[in-house]
Amino acid sequence: MVRTIVRGAGLALPAVVAGSLSLALPALAAPLACGDLTRLARPDLHITRAEPVPAGTLPADNPGRAALTGAARAKAALPAHCLVEGTIDPRAGAGGVAYGIGFQLRLPETWNGRFLFQGGGGLDGVVGEALGAIPISGATAPPALVRGYAVASTDSGHRGRDNADASFGLDQQARIDFAYRAVGEVAREAKALIAARYGRAPAHAYFMGCSNGGRSALMAATRFPTAFDGVVAGAPTFRLTRAALGQVWDTRAFLSAAPKDAEGKPVLAEAFTQADLDLVARSVLKTCDAADGLADGTVEAVASCRFDPASLACPGDKTATCLSQAQVEALRTSFGGAHDSQGKPVYASWPWDPGLAAPGWRAWKLGTSKTAVPNARNATLGPSAIANYFLTPPDPGFDALRFDFDRDTPRTAETAALNDPTGTFLSTFAARGGRLLVYQGAADPVFSARDLVEHWQALTRDNGGAAAFADRARLFLVPGMNHCGGGPALDDVDPLAAIESWVERGEAPDRLVARGTAFPGRTRLLCPYPKEARYQGGEADKAESFACQEP
Repeated sequence: MVRTIVRGAGLALPAVVAGSLSLALPALAAPLACGDLTRLARPDLHITRAEPVPAGTLPADNPGRAALTGAARAKAALPAHCLVEGTIDPRAGAGGVAYGIGFQLRLPETWNGRFLFQGGGGLDGVVGEALGAIPISGATAPPALVRGYAVASTDSGHRGRDNADASFGLDQQARIDFAYRAVGEVAREAKALIAARYGRAPAHAYFMGCSNGGRSALMAATRFPTAFDGVVAGAPTFRLTRAALGQVWDTRAFLSAAPKDAEGKPVLAEAFTQADLDLVARSVLKTCDAADGLADGTVEAVASCRFDPASLACPGDKTATCLSQAQVEALRTSFGGAHDSQGKPVYASWPWDPGLAAPGWRAWKLGTSKTAVPNARNATLGPSAIANYFLTPPDPGFDALRFDFDRDTPRTAETAALNDPTGTFLSTFAARGGRLLVYQGAADPVFSARDLVEHWQALTRDNGGAAAFADRARLFLVPGMNHCGGGPALDDVDPLAAIESWVERGEAPDRLVARGTAFPGRTRLLCPYPKEARYQGGEADKAESFACQEP
C-alpha cells in the first residue's frame, strides 16, 4: 500500500491508494454538503459556484462546440447533482488580461466512485458543460454523469471569445496552461473536491476527449502518468503544431484549383463541387472497397488502399465525369502532405477514403462560402492560431497563407515542445496499470490517420514491442469517419464502457462493435491496429460475419 496526499482547502487529506486499481478507496472524512464546498476556497482556488441541480434538468445544446469536440448531443435528463465552478490560480497576465484555469465539476448524488476528466476542443477558452458525453458525434451511449461519474471540464487557462480565439498565445503562462498544465491542476483540485463532497477519493480516474481533447488525453498519459487509470483519446492532435501547417498547405492547394470571382479572387468552396467529390469517392470505392472481401460501400482495408486521382483527369474540357487538371493536382498536393522545398515532410500524407465526400470533410477543407471570404475551418481556425500561438515569438500580423515552409517552420519548434504530446516513454503509466484507448477516423480531414499510425508504430517500438504494448494501449481506425464522427461510417460506439471494462475487469478490447445512421441496420467490427475487419461469409450486415485479421 502506498500513502499519498490529496490537497484541498489548504489541508492535506490522506488517501490510501490500493495496490489493485479495482479496490475502492476508504473514507477520508465526513462528507460536505454541496454548498459547503465553497469553504474549500483559497487565494489560489476561487470557487464561484457550488449549488445543487435537481434531477430532470436538460443539458444545454451547443452544436458549434460539438462540431469541434465530437461530443454527442446529450438528450437524457440529468441526475440530481452538485454543480461546482471556479478558477485555479487567477492572475493578471501580459497586457493586463485576466487569466486563470477555469473549471466546472459536476458531482452526482448517486456516485459510482469514478471520476472523468472531459477534454475540450478547438483552442478551448470556454468551460464546456461537464457532462462526459461520448466524444463521437454519432454515439448514442449515455453521458458519464448520467452513469454516475463525477465529471470535470476546463477552459485550459484562458477565456476566449470562442474556441477559435488564439489571443491567449501572447501570454507565456497561458501557453503553458493550454498546452498541458491545466490538465494536472484541474485533475488534482477536482479529486480533492470529490473527496470532500463524498468523504472518499475516486476509486478510478479517467480522461476522455476528441480533437484537442484527444491531444489533452495523450498529455494526461504522457505528462501526468500517475493521475489517470484509463485514457480515451479520439482523433488526438498529437502533432497539432504541424497539423496547423498542414491546414495552410491544404488551403493553398485547393485555392489553386478554385474559380475566381469578378474581382479575380479565388472562391475556395468552389474548387470542388459536391458532384466532383462524389465522383472521387465513388472511384475510391471502386478501387478499394472489395479488398476486405465484400463490396459494401466502405473501405475496411485502409492500409492497402492505393488511389491516383489522375485516373479521373479529363482528356479535354471539364465534364461531370472527370476532373480538371488543376483539380487533380490539388488533390495530389493535398493528399501527398505538406513538405518544404527540399521535399522534407512538414506534415503527413492522407489516406484515401470515400468519407472525403461527406459534409464534415468539406466543412474543414473547403467550406460552403459562395464568396472569396472562406468559411472552411482550416481557413478560419488555423491562421490566427499560427500567428498568435504556434509561432514563437507570436506574430499577430502574420499572414498564414504566406507561410514559408523552409523559413517559418522552425519558428514553431518552441510551441511544439510545449504543446505536442509526441513522447513515447510510458513506463510509469504502464507500471501502475494505466490503459490507453485511441480512435481515429480514416477520413478525418483535420488530423491524418497516417500520421497517427506512424506515431503508434513508434510507441509500439519504444514500449516493448507489439504484444507488450497491446496489453496497455490499442488504436482503432474507423473507416469513413470524419473528424470525431460523421461521414459514411459506423460511428456509434462506446469507448468509455470499453476503457472501464479494461481498467477494472481486465477485459482488453479485442474489437469494438459499431453501428451508425449512415448504414441503418448494419453492425461492423472495429479492430485494434494493425488488424482490419475481413469478411468471412454470412450475412453482410452482421459484425459476426467479419473477423479482425492482419492486413
